[in-house]
Amino acid sequence: MIVLSGLTVAAALAWVYLLYMGWGMAHMDAGAAMAIMPRMTHWQVADLLLVLAMWAIMMAAMMLPSVVPMVLAFASMSSRRRAQHLSYAPTSVFVLGYLTVWSGFSVFATLAQWGLLEARLVTPMMVSATPLFAGALLVIAGMFQFTPLKHACLARCASPVGFLLAGWRDGILGAWIQGFRHGMYCVGCCGLLMTLLFVFGVMNVLWIVALTIYIMLEKMLPQVRWIPFAQGVLLICWGVEVAARV
Repeated sequence: MIVLSGLTVAAALAWVYLLYMGWGMAHMDAGAAMAIMPRMTHWQVADLLLVLAMWAIMMAAMMLPSVVPMVLAFASMSSRRRAQHLSYAPTSVFVLGYLTVWSGFSVFATLAQWGLLEARLVTPMMVSATPLFAGALLVIAGMFQFTPLKHACLARCASPVGFLLAGWRDGILGAWIQGFRHGMYCVGCCGLLMTLLFVFGVMNVLWIVALTIYIMLEKMLPQVRWIPFAQGVLLICWGVEVAARV
């Protein structure tokens, strides 16, 4: 209950931030004055840091709900080892290792957004500027759903006990390494789906919610194998239709 409560509070705080940012983007007359809102163009260091914080918090909000089964399995295994007077690993450090990976992904996303903004492929409102670019992202993300890498990473994300038994490490460093490894598999599984935010709108809360729910279903229902395939077909068809608008 302590672990679940901690994850819930952390995710809730992240979602409050996202809702506030989303409100600011939808009400630019007021949002432009928000201290946590980057400038529309000609970013400086402060703007990059604000966008980095935005991506890092957004990744935590989107991924913490889907990682709950893995974290609870880790906490249960660690608790049993502690009761048996064996070496165990702190659950909080596991979560920190997991979020470290997504923070690294956030650095990449921030630099990508900056480059796309300067190249006029993304608008100052953080949405795709051209149908061709949006369509290409949709098709690439859809094609990835069929690759062996996608399904190898998804298999490890969707099997908490198997993942932990195969790579258990003791101690604080061991907990961080396990969290980091799991984060790498999650980025491999879901990273390309996150790039679709450049299509829908980086601060489009409805699409953020939709992606979060899909990721949860994909990871928590591994027996329903048609989900990633159906998503792949949908994204490819959608991408072709969007690109055809040029």
